[in-house]
Amino acid sequence: MGCATLDLVGAASLKLNTNTHFLRSPKPFLSFVGPIRSRNLNGPSLTFLTCHAHKSRPSVSLRAQSTSAAPAPEEERVVVLVIGGGGREHALCYALKRSPSCDAIFCAPGNPGISNSGDATCISDLDISDSSAVISFCRKWDVGLVVVGPEAPLVAGLVNDLLKAGIHAFGPSSEAAALEGSKNFMKSLCDKYGIPTAEYQTFTDPSAAKQYIQKQGVPIVVKADGLAAGKGVIVAMTLDEAFEAVDSMLVKGSFGSAGCRVIVEEYLEGEEASFFALVDGENAIPLESAQDHKRVGDGDTGPNTGGMGAYSPAPILTKELQDLVMKSIIYPTVKGMSAEGCKFVGVLYAGLMIEKKSGLPKLIEYNVRFGDPECQVLMVRLESDLAQVLLAACRGQLSEVSLNWSAGSAMVVVMASKGYPGPYEKGSVIRNLDEAENVAPSVKVFHAGTALDPDGNFIAAGGRVLGVTAKGRDLKEACDRAYQGVEEINWPGGFYRRDIGWRALPLPLKQFVTRLN
Repeated sequence: MGCATLDLVGAASLKLNTNTHFLRSPKPFLSFVGPIRSRNLNGPSLTFLTCHAHKSRPSVSLRAQSTSAAPAPEEERVVVLVIGGGGREHALCYALKRSPSCDAIFCAPGNPGISNSGDATCISDLDISDSSAVISFCRKWDVGLVVVGPEAPLVAGLVNDLLKAGIHAFGPSSEAAALEGSKNFMKSLCDKYGIPTAEYQTFTDPSAAKQYIQKQGVPIVVKADGLAAGKGVIVAMTLDEAFEAVDSMLVKGSFGSAGCRVIVEEYLEGEEASFFALVDGENAIPLESAQDHKRVGDGDTGPNTGGMGAYSPAPILTKELQDLVMKSIIYPTVKGMSAEGCKFVGVLYAGLMIEKKSGLPKLIEYNVRFGDPECQVLMVRLESDLAQVLLAACRGQLSEVSLNWSAGSAMVVVMASKGYPGPYEKGSVIRNLDEAENVAPSVKVFHAGTALDPDGNFIAAGGRVLGVTAKGRDLKEACDRAYQGVEEINWPGGFYRRDIGWRALPLPLKQFVTRLN
């Protein structure tokens, strides 16, 4: 595996237009299936995995290839391209803008909130599913680092192509991205390398899956094997719910190719937490802890979503637990992927369950990019130069990196379109966003699913639309400030949870009544 450095020519003299109009959407990404390995339903775990990362992620004979290479000079400047257009990418652009070594930040396709805030120059007409187009853009504008936000371009192989072209790219190869692209692949890796996770079986036959569910009993978890936009996980509390989930995926094809194989998994009782680590192929360093809220309704009720809010740090992840997660989950994964020929470079986002009965962490799933909305609270707390940290990961130099974080806490409250995570309407007008950012210190509104109407108004264009984020001396102050920002926003077409942070706050949260109702 290799990352290359391009000399920057005239990057400091770029004249950038931060008011880019949004005229075109990128083409859809290629679908991804595999690599998938079936588990022996009646026998022990897999004895081998197969990856071919070295074929598509070759070494590049340019400088800064290995951990023995000299560190990048402090005066190095870099132009960065962020791939994606959601709340996670807005937060990354926000952090990169504060990086002293960044000369310019582009975001493709970006969104109107990123452009309007001046956090990056949005390139709405760059087809990010076309690697050659991305490479041409990087060469034209002397881009020295590409940060790939969403999972789809990672799984489709954008990083592979960028590295072949000699361009630093932060994110895993398509082969290594199978940790997220196939839950069966991730489970098989856990089997082989002794990584603690829930008991499971993999099925393509609905009758066999139902027989297994009947034998195991409920509650039980049914997961689509592939990428399903955060919606392919059903926690079934009854047999009927479990059978319906199996039929939905394997018979009705509700998730397309992502659901052509299902994982039926042991239900783990406890508290969920999000753990992030930066990985350079051989080394890993933890980020600050965070915890999100997956259920759509207050009190963790209703269906799972992509995330309705988050906070950092998460008290549940004590220093002792973080050390244990690194030792029992993250390091074995990094070493296992390397041993399988799939060296992982990027962010490992481990969704954990801290089991109630044992107090020990088990791996629920991996994402291979910054989480959303956890990225928002992490990026507002990060004080290190993000561009240089990510370049160090590309160069295999994370062993030389230490991260600095602001004291106190951060919280993000997600505002979503009414109806989400089911069908929702688009086009409702959102007002008072500037007022929300001015209502209290350190409030930042990250855009996840917005567009502009012909009159220049922000309108809802997605399910999760805004992430109102704030810092505070402690979690209560961060919570108060975030909800003050939420209260200021006038959006009748939206809703939000009123209890973000309830697990970590000592007192019941104020029940906010706002113009959203």
